[in-house]
Parts: sequence; structure tokens; C-alpha cells
Amino acid sequence: MNYLNDLAADIEGWKRDGRYRTIKVWESGSDTWMNLNGRKILQMSSNNYLGLTHHPKLKQAAIAAIEKYGVGSGSVRTITGTLDIHEQLELELAAFKGTEAALVFQSGFTTNQGALSSILGADDVVISDELNHASIIDGIRLTKASRRIFAHKDMNQLEAVLKETQKHRKRVVVTDGVFSMDGDIAPLPEIVQLAEAYDAIVYVDDAHASGVLGKNGKGSTDHFGLHGRVHIQIGTLSKAIGAVGGYVAGAQLLKEHLIHTARPFLFSTSQPPAVAATCLAAIQVLRDSGDLVTKLWENANGFRSELKGLGFDTGASETPIIPIIIGDPALTMRFSDRLLEEGVFAQGIVYPTVAMDKGRVRLIVTAQHTSEDLAFALNSLQKVGREFGLL
Repeated sequence: MNYLNDLAADIEGWKRDGRYRTIKVWESGSDTWMNLNGRKILQMSSNNYLGLTHHPKLKQAAIAAIEKYGVGSGSVRTITGTLDIHEQLELELAAFKGTEAALVFQSGFTTNQGALSSILGADDVVISDELNHASIIDGIRLTKASRRIFAHKDMNQLEAVLKETQKHRKRVVVTDGVFSMDGDIAPLPEIVQLAEAYDAIVYVDDAHASGVLGKNGKGSTDHFGLHGRVHIQIGTLSKAIGAVGGYVAGAQLLKEHLIHTARPFLFSTSQPPAVAATCLAAIQVLRDSGDLVTKLWENANGFRSELKGLGFDTGASETPIIPIIIGDPALTMRFSDRLLEEGVFAQGIVYPTVAMDKGRVRLIVTAQHTSEDLAFALNSLQKVGREFGLL
């Protein structure tokens, strides 16, 4: 049997459904305007929320770290791969998040895989919001724990599941802080209240809340004033922080346990020192100034209001993630392609990432977008939206 025939059949099916996509190869670094095939394109799909990828303090920190440490760490963290710059980053992250400790992983995805597979055993149950990120879903699949799903942000259903699962040793309620496809915020105060009432653990993935929600971008726990009541906070260093990596923030005992059990931590080479230094500089930039976060929210709220005024369906968005709901996968991808012709990159997102009838173009507004940038995007969206009968 030639396995490639099966792969080719899958690809042909995606093409028939209009869901096939090619990877865009950009000719410049992450920024508001980027080069694609010799053209300047307005970037409206980047996770570079605060524009830190080009911040001079971050670049200087990376260059200095390369000069001091070289380009790689040479080993996993538990052998010779923990340099003093890694320890400094974890101390700074813990202070920034208001927790006892923090542990850095190579990516946000591996952070969820490592943490969930470590803290959950066969006698436990994990209770997960139905729209949680793929990394959470995959992390749960690696465990032998029982699994329960509650409807998106449905607190009545969550309480019912908590009541039904009291026989389990540990119950861990898992939620995104900001949901990546819809841009809505988890009802964290209500989740915490229920977890406290039923003696459950609260686990929050703040990938899209890191650097976005809370004072100076400290995340959803700070946003809601829940310090000391959220047991496990997951953060990313790959989005608003401007580099790459992820981390767990929580108790010192949790950190020590993960060091001994989290397989991505144990079996992957640690962050290059330049990356760790970059992340450390980014946290210091956030700690010292909230101007970038303020600008991010001014841009996002104004842009979303303009889109709604034009008649676009932006779903449940309440953050800088702003989807335009279109529905049909093929139509969604054609809409995205047409926007690109107008000079705006807005990624079409279709099944299986979202439901078959919930295709959308996902826009992400950043602190670096100027009023002129956003006006250009709005004009292009209005033009293409009318062509497609969306307005």
C-alpha cells in the first residue's frame, strides 16, 4: 500500500472543500507592514500584540546574550542547560505574576502538554471548556484522568459537573483566559467561586491574555483581582512578549514537581540564552510601563466599534482578537484571499479549527497599528465586504 495515495486523497478533499491553504513566506520580520512577494502588506493577523519583536531593549538584550553565552544552551535544563539567565527569567516571571515560582518551557504548546500530563493521574478528573486551545486538548489526551467537557462559559453546566465528580481525588477546571478564535474572556471570577465551593483546582491558560489583560499585561488573574485564588497560570512568551516560549506560574512545590515529571521540560533542550534574555527584557519593559497595553486597547476597542458600525458580525469579541464571522469555509478563504489582493493580510480560519459553519477571518489589532493603518484596513474590509454581500 502506498501511504502517499491516502495523503493525496486528503489534500484533494481539502481543495474541493475550499479549506486547502499554502504557507505564506514573508520577506521581512514581524511588523505592521510586511513584505510578501515584493509587496508591502498590512499585517492584521499577527500575535505581536505590543510590537515588541522590534523593541530596541529586546534586541540589545539578545545580542548581548549571544556575545556572553553563544547561540545555544547545549543541553536539557536538568543537565547543563540551566544558565543563570534562565533562572533570572523565572524569578522575574514569578514576581511579575505574583506567584511563588515560575518554570519556563520551550513553547506555550509544550507547557500545556507538560503541565497537564504531570498533575493529572488516573484517579483525577479534568473539566475543560469546550473551546479550549488545541494544546490543552492534547495535554489532556496524554493523561489517564477522566475527562469532562462543559459548554463554553456555561457556569450552570460547570457546577453540575463539579457536583457529579466529587468522588475523584483531584478535580482540575481548565480554561483559556482569552479564547483565541472568538476573542472573548473567560468568566474567571465565577469559575474560581465554583472551584472554591467544590474544592477544585483552577488552571488558566493565558496565552492570549499575557501582555494583554491586567495591569501592565499581567494576565487574567490580575485583570479580575484573583491573586492567590488561581492555582496554576500558564503564560506564553511567543505572542505579546515578542519571542518564543511558555511558562507555568504557581506554587514552588508545583515547580519542583514539574521539574521531575514534565516530559517536554525533561527531554527538550532549553531556550537559547538569547531568547531567555529577550523574554527577560520584555517583562522588564512591561513592568516599567503600561503605555503599550493602553494603546493596544484603545486601538482594539475603536477598531471593533468601527467594524460593527459597518455591519460586520464580530461574534463575541471583547479583546484585540476580532473575528469577522462568515460561515462557509470556501467563502471564508476567498474573502481572505480577496483582502490580500487589496493589501491586507487577515487569515481565514475554517474547519477543523472552528466549527464547519463558523468560518471566520480573524483580525488581531496591535499597539503598533497607527490610525492610518486601521483606516486602510477598514476601507479594504468595507470594499470586500460589500463585494461578498456581507454588508
